[in-house]
Amino acid sequence: MKKVLLGVAAVFACTFAVSGLTSCGSDLGSDWKVAMITDYGDITDESFNQATYEGAKSWCDDNNVEFTYYKPTDNTDAERIKSIELAADNGYNLIIMPGYAFAPAIDATAEDYPDVKFVALDVSKGDLLAAHYGAEYNYNPDDPLWAGYVLPSNLYCAVYQEELAGYMAGYAAVKEGYTKLGFLGGMAVPAVIRYGYGFVQGCDDAANGAAIEIKYVYGNQFFGDNDITTYVSNWYATGTEVIFACGGGIYTSAGEAAENNGGKKVIGVDVDQKATIDGEYGEGTCITSAMKGLSATVKAKLTEIITEETFVSKIETLGLVSGTDPEENYVQLPTDTWSMTNFTVANYEALVEDLFDGTITVSASIADAPEVATTTSVTYFGNIK
Repeated sequence: MKKVLLGVAAVFACTFAVSGLTSCGSDLGSDWKVAMITDYGDITDESFNQATYEGAKSWCDDNNVEFTYYKPTDNTDAERIKSIELAADNGYNLIIMPGYAFAPAIDATAEDYPDVKFVALDVSKGDLLAAHYGAEYNYNPDDPLWAGYVLPSNLYCAVYQEELAGYMAGYAAVKEGYTKLGFLGGMAVPAVIRYGYGFVQGCDDAANGAAIEIKYVYGNQFFGDNDITTYVSNWYATGTEVIFACGGGIYTSAGEAAENNGGKKVIGVDVDQKATIDGEYGEGTCITSAMKGLSATVKAKLTEIITEETFVSKIETLGLVSGTDPEENYVQLPTDTWSMTNFTVANYEALVEDLFDGTITVSASIADAPEVATTTSVTYFGNIK
């Protein structure tokens, strides 16, 4: 992802400890203090938290704006709420939150802090409605509650077209020559399902009538363990060549299984995971990653809110913004690091152009599994745990 260009450069940088974290003194942002709250993992998770943290810290360092982050003591709504309240009470007036799990905390705090701007990544209207109405809402856009919900005036949410990133990864893998593929999702939440269903559509379209096999399962958690490693090891042992590991730290199970089965392959997610996966499980293990522009989103919103002094409360869907320059897009594959050879950068650029201009369409529906050609076999196994 190309770096967002900034109009103001840092004159100097400084650091000091805040609860063991780093911040930078304020110049451009004399009226702004930026805080990030971590989701399930921490800032070294090689996924949502790390990409968000690195984008926010880099922007704040470059622009001499005070920045810190808070890590909830455990994975509960109550602790996320406490972290938001602590940040706001400490004077942080722009709070960044990565992940759908923040919806209940946002619902509980946003209106209590009208002078604080909330920037949420991957928090959808459905997530907010479910948090606000509880069991009364069931993620159905036809529900009357959908039309009646009013977004807090200090909240911006970015959601992504994961189905496009998943499609690109599946299409590329089949064009590379893989015919036996797997999808290992984390939890079956909308974003993960869109990744998975997009992956199936991409595999199917790339096959163009040739026979391919796809195995599809959710781990029901966002981290790997021995049970999940054993499960996908059986996939590799019985012919699966590459697995799309889609769900934070669940890539560890796919990576371990790939290494234990003679160097099979893995596709990463959310950020470019090649360095991490190859470093842990062997060079060439990660063939590509289906990425979201988390860091770019953060930098763009900080520029807009702080530099340009503009804030619009909305839920914005981010996907393709260019058909000619894939690196400008908020969903993409990392051409600089992939290990594919049959599927070329030129092939990828042509695919992106077709997706951008509508020559190829990808369904974002999560209501039903996508239809596939009769020569494509997809087996859905539900949850491992």
